[in-house]
This record gives sequence, C-alpha cells and structure tokens, in this order.
Amino acid sequence: MSNAPVIVAVDGSEHSLRALEWARAEAELHRTGLVVAHVLPDHAQLYAGRRASLHDRGAPEETADPVHDWLRATLGGGPGLPGGIRYEALEGSVPEALRVIGAEARMLVMGSRGRGGFKALLLGSSSRAVTATAPCPVVVVPHADRSAGTDASGESAGRVVLGLHAAETPDDVLVHAFTEAAVRGTTVQVVSAYAVPPAPALVVDAPFAVIPPEGLADEGDGVPAEREMLRAQTRRLEPYRARYPDVPVEQAAVPGDAAGRLVMASASAALVVVGRHHPRRTAMALQIGSVAHAVLHHAHGPVAVVPTLHDDD
Repeated sequence: MSNAPVIVAVDGSEHSLRALEWARAEAELHRTGLVVAHVLPDHAQLYAGRRASLHDRGAPEETADPVHDWLRATLGGGPGLPGGIRYEALEGSVPEALRVIGAEARMLVMGSRGRGGFKALLLGSSSRAVTATAPCPVVVVPHADRSAGTDASGESAGRVVLGLHAAETPDDVLVHAFTEAAVRGTTVQVVSAYAVPPAPALVVDAPFAVIPPEGLADEGDGVPAEREMLRAQTRRLEPYRARYPDVPVEQAAVPGDAAGRLVMASASAALVVVGRHHPRRTAMALQIGSVAHAVLHHAHGPVAVVPTLHDDD
C-alpha cells in the first residue's frame, strides 16, 4: 500500500472542506495521489438508474454535479483538477460506497459532520458508520467549533498521540502512529491507562507524567500500577524504536480511562491515533471501542481510527 492514495470524502459542506484541506496536505507528506470522493445524492442516483433501465437516449447522460464544480473552484477554478488529484462520483449508501473505495486507500479522510447533520451533533452518522466498517485507517477532521490549536487546514505542528493498550492494541495501530510521526518529523506520545487508581488527591486535574525508559528504575515514589504500565509500554515499543530510530518517543500512563487524556492532548496534537475494535469483538462488529468512540466525539483535532489490517500472529 506504499503507493496507495489518500482518499477524502466530500459533500461540498464546510466540514468536508476542512477534511479536503487536511487530506491534500497529508497526500503531499506521503508523496502520493489524492482521490476526492463524493457519494451522489439519492435523486442523482435515481435519475441514473431510471435512464439506464429505460434506455432513454434522449435524456442527458449526466446530471449536474455541483460538488464537482465546487471542487474545481476550491482547488483552483480551472476546467480541470490539479495534477495528482482525481475525482470520483460514487453510488450507493455513504458507508457502503466509502467502504468499497477504501479498500484501495492509504487512509480515508472525512469531516466530523456532513451537510445533512444537525449542528448539535458531535459526530455525524456517516462518519460514525465509516469508522466502524472501513477496511483502512479513517481520519475524522473535527469541525471548526471543536478545533483548537490548528490552522485552516486542520493541521498542527504538534506531536502524534497514540492511545495504547500494551497487551491488546494491534501492531497496525502502532505502525500508523510511528509512520505519521516520521513523515512529520515529530514525536510520538504514547498514552496508556492503568486500572488501579492512585489516591484521590492525585486524580483530580493531575497532569500525566512523561517518563523516559531510563527513569523506570525500581526505586521511586510512583504508583506501582503506573510504573508497571510504563514498563509494559517500554517492552511493547522496543521494536518500533528500532524500526523508527529518528522518531522521539514520550511515554505517559494515566489512571482509569485514557479517553479523557487523549482528548486533552488532541488540542495541541497533529494527530491522535487509536485502534478501532476491541480484540475480543468479531471482525464484523459494527461498534468501535469505547476509547475510540469518546475521542471521536470530543477531540479538538484530527483522529485516526485504525482497524486491524494484518494478522499480528
């Protein structure tokens, strides 16, 4: 998949414009092509089906596609699209059409809400469905009301933040995070949660500690469960430190659920990377894990939800 394109789903809305700008910058980082995909509305699909079934040669071959016109105007205003960018008009339901085209993608990029969404919704139904079923990593770019510390394209110069369960997160999730950090020349900050809570005074608004591996000696005042989690992180990260020697790594362990810390970190992060399914769920499960669900709904910057792409065994 080294030459696979970045695919971005658009519908002409402000939310999809943010996704388009982020995806275009991402394609440039990876030096690959950009495919801009639009799932045609029902009326256009019905027209095409009626024309085909009736063999009506007198009807126009194509209906107007205002999203294609919007895309040309957005990317330069000329009759065609810039080099390296291709437009695809898709038919079918949004989740299914994007699931199919996602099979050829390096990643699929979407806005957090589409044109038809209610303003009060934190995450649109299409974005939620696609993140649960796509065969490739899905990056959801939040709308402007939720963005913090990012420029107009949704990018940030910050680190890549990885939500890691040392024993269960699939290797594909780690590879995605380290690859994204490598192309940006930035740090991977690894956040894991441990089950045993510290004293209440340490829980309330306590910033998580970032500890280098050399700081994990047996002595010290750290919470035992925290230190054991950091050791488990270190063991899990060893092959990735070797594979990506130029990518700095920071480690953090937090009590309870990691989702809140990942949301906090998203405000200054270039990207937050989480896995999609809990490993005990079946491959066809339609729900994403609780951490991914919470981060998608509340993150202030782009979130990559990565499925299991290979058998780690």
